Amino acid sequence: MSQHRHFVLHKPYGYLSQFINNQNKRKNKKLLGELYPFPEGTMSIGRLDEDSEGLLLLTTDGKVSAAITGRKVEKEYYVQVDGLITQEALEHLRYGVDISIRGNKYTTLPGKARIISNPVDFETHHRKIRDERHGPTSWASITIREGKFRQVRKMTAAVGFPTLRLIRIRIGNLYLAELPLGAVTEVADFGIERT
Repeated sequence: MSQHRHFVLHKPYGYLSQFINNQNKRKNKKLLGELYPFPEGTMSIGRLDEDSEGLLLLTTDGKVSAAITGRKVEKEYYVQVDGLITQEALEHLRYGVDISIRGNKYTTLPGKARIISNPVDFETHHRKIRDERHGPTSWASITIREGKFRQVRKMTAAVGFPTLRLIRIRIGNLYLAELPLGAVTEVADFGIERT
């Protein structure tokens, strides 16, 4: 029986979290396989949409994937939002907000949300967000235990502060840390503790 393999990736902006382009309207899209010679059967654990960046785990083991995407593992994101986010908005994010998932109303589980200063470690983004002429922006840290389709973006929009930039910085006790943009590291296991 072959040994499973596991990878940690700093996903850049503009890449799809997949290996095969199976949609006609998405020709010329960048795929993860362009970043590293992943073995056949590699899958991303959860996804980051094309416009999102940060920590992405990949594995050839479906059981590991299912365990990490479950509700026992926290996922933390740094989000740059339109406007100066308020404590009231953060309270709503902490206790759960109503969003739409594939046309159905869904209330998010309680999580964590706090204001952070501009995370200068992530200045390597290749797309200009906008400048001060269009109003101020601010940053927040949002931690959730689920991962519905575009959930964090929908959550910040629901409280009146649309996401301009999203970076996943942590999954469980595994941090993005100093991994350079686009870099891939193979690991023996993820060592993620489930609570």
